[in-house]
Amino acid sequence: MSLYLIILTISLAGPLALSFEKNLMLYKRWRYLLPAILITMVLFVFWDIIFTHIGCWFFNPMYNSGIYINKLPLEEYLFFIAIPYACAFSFYAVKFHFPKFKLSEKWTKILIFLIVIASVITSLLNIGRTYTFVNFLVLPVVLLFSYFFAKEIVQYYLAIYPILLIPFFIINGILTGTGIEQAVFDYNPDAILGIRILSIPLEDMFYNFSLLLLPLVLTQIFETKSKKG
Repeated sequence: MSLYLIILTISLAGPLALSFEKNLMLYKRWRYLLPAILITMVLFVFWDIIFTHIGCWFFNPMYNSGIYINKLPLEEYLFFIAIPYACAFSFYAVKFHFPKFKLSEKWTKILIFLIVIASVITSLLNIGRTYTFVNFLVLPVVLLFSYFFAKEIVQYYLAIYPILLIPFFIINGILTGTGIEQAVFDYNPDAILGIRILSIPLEDMFYNFSLLLLPLVLTQIFETKSKKG
């Protein structure tokens, strides 16, 4: 088993097993959550394929199975299922046990405004850095879409996301080379700012923000629509 697959398996095992916990019962949301994750997966895999083909990032054959589809290793496709699911579990667990752990509507609006402005400025100032430019252009689109269709989810997410960054730094740190001989995947230095936390490019924190928020919002949309129906 490849290192990449081992990391994904460990990341998913606990959340998947605890999805049947009698209080949280996340499995009852699967009919909304799984389609939401798959839709998000399609969008981000499309992004991933394009960026791989144009040389923004690359995958180290030392740490994957060697099975490639459109230049992406099999593990990369599984990443877009395992990580969003694991983080969705964490989100719903925190939300369930701490129902008041969310931002007020006022502070949510203020933070969204600041994030959108900062993201757009960062994007426009880095048109020549492909990953930076696209990443900070996508983020405000996802955030505004999320607020418009699932405001309460955004209120919780903005409060909970710092907690989700803890496993992010562990998992993404290893994948980008922290504690191992070479990175599982790495970036073209011309495509990023070059600012790293450990081995993690700064952009990944915001890429992760969009990747994890979108399935939560889509789940809420599907669940609301089903109840109304």
